[in-house]
Amino acid sequence: MKSLPRILLLAALACPAGRLPADLNPINLPNIGDSAGQLITPEEERQVGAAFMRHLRQSEILVQDPEIESYIQSLGYRLLANSDLLPHEFTFFVVDDPAINAFAVPGGYIGIHTGLLLAAETESELAGVVAHEIAHIMQRHMARSVEAAERLSIPATAALLAALLIGTQNSEAGMAAAMAAQAGSLQYQINFTRANEKEADRVGIGILSEAGFDPMGMPKFFERLQKSSRLYGEAPPEFLSTHPVTTNRIAESMTRAEQIGRSGQTDSEAFQLAKAKLRVLETSEPARYLSEYRRNSRELTLKTPTDRYEMALLMKAAGQPENARPILEDLHKTDPDRIAYRIALSDLYLDSGKTKAALGMYSDTLHLYPGNQVITLQYAKALLKAGKTSDARKVLNGLIDNNTRVPPEAYRLLAQASSADKQSMETHTAMAEYYYLNGLTHDAIEQFSLALKSPGISFYEKSKIEARQKVMQDELLETEDR
Repeated sequence: MKSLPRILLLAALACPAGRLPADLNPINLPNIGDSAGQLITPEEERQVGAAFMRHLRQSEILVQDPEIESYIQSLGYRLLANSDLLPHEFTFFVVDDPAINAFAVPGGYIGIHTGLLLAAETESELAGVVAHEIAHIMQRHMARSVEAAERLSIPATAALLAALLIGTQNSEAGMAAAMAAQAGSLQYQINFTRANEKEADRVGIGILSEAGFDPMGMPKFFERLQKSSRLYGEAPPEFLSTHPVTTNRIAESMTRAEQIGRSGQTDSEAFQLAKAKLRVLETSEPARYLSEYRRNSRELTLKTPTDRYEMALLMKAAGQPENARPILEDLHKTDPDRIAYRIALSDLYLDSGKTKAALGMYSDTLHLYPGNQVITLQYAKALLKAGKTSDARKVLNGLIDNNTRVPPEAYRLLAQASSADKQSMETHTAMAEYYYLNGLTHDAIEQFSLALKSPGISFYEKSKIEARQKVMQDELLETEDR
């Protein structure tokens, strides 16, 4: 794997201002057009992004919840549907961080903080931020805004990116990782220019409108964040630090949005349901929260589906599934195609020992939403719990074969099902991919070595495993030698 011609370090988006090492002095770089191809190729961007995600998963700061994952992916794919970009080349994920922020990483990886998701009042506001990040990737701002004194390999670049982001969660761990990634006296300089931010606004508003959202969602959200920090004298939200917003920039984006017209969608039930689920996940005392919610909701009388959904989730989290079930069943009956109700009800059936009902619901949902990764994984879990390991392997292998970006959980479940079916080679190769995607390359290589010892392995299978193992060995050597 060759070294990058320039350091691709998205510090301006991947971490908040004020938390960078002291020797990092941003500079403004001229916008000289699309010279990105001279700095880094699209394939190298994909390699950096994939390596970054492996480091991020190892840090365990990602929100891994079926409903929220499904929602944020659906929102991202909807925004991409009317662009020239391919949805399967993007990965949208949620970071467990109360800061109001979002970031884009080379190769189509876009992260949304839980704080931003909860702070957005309408779906068009959240969509505006996601569209802005998509625009950064579309315009290749990361590659166009880089300058450096030394060269870094792709693994080293990804490690440094991840270290800086992890540092926003744990400054000590992040700085230690950053020092290791820098391997000595690395100095770099990067800054997203105001021109880049304005371009991301312009392109993002267009994406927002084409996807059927109210284009005012983006500037209105920026304006509200700016006003709240001024009125209450608080430090600005991290999004404003990492994406500098001026009054002039807000005015320009509002003018552009008004020129397009405000005929798009402002909010959706799917967005409000995702926020409700996230609020439940964020509480450490569901029973206490449930009691408070009941008191406060007497005036509301749980009028909206979102109110009832949140109540049901709180009941389930507080160990009261028998009270949650009739609420979820009624919601599903009223809105049978709603994916959030289907997942919540299927999970409740499975946890309550109603395996047959859960399998039926999952299977029906997968037919309704074919190819949905979240539903496929939940269905595979249910099949495993029911002892239907061969069916689980079939479902999981189909998911892996038909997707370029597969979540690590798919490989872990496949290894579990293959082990139950005494499929030694498949067990070890699946575990190897699971370890690799979680940043445990040494363990992945060892699993491939075990796979090569599997009885009855063919020459073709052996060659394929050895080739995959060598890729990881070379990458590991490059990382250790940087």
